[in-house]
Amino acid sequence: MRGWANYFKHAVAKHVFDRLDAFVWWRLISMLRERHRWSWGDVRRRFTTPTGRWLPIAADGIELFRIASVTVSRYRYRASTIPNPWQPANPV
Repeated sequence: MRGWANYFKHAVAKHVFDRLDAFVWWRLISMLRERHRWSWGDVRRRFTTPTGRWLPIAADGIELFRIASVTVSRYRYRASTIPNPWQPANPV
């Protein structure tokens, strides 16, 4: 996911990143609920602080990469400022 996000961060992909982030998070929570037979209360107890803030999902030092945190930056249009390596055929 990290490589895919770095490749597409120059496109208009912020909405896609948000949707993909939510999809992966819910799939991972569903897998954990099924694997450990947790209820939703168990998930909240395990992955929230006492104030109710969500903790990152991590195991053995590996943390789920939040693809929505990737900053999307568009390339600037710079056609007139790109240097031309070729000389004109008929200089005037």
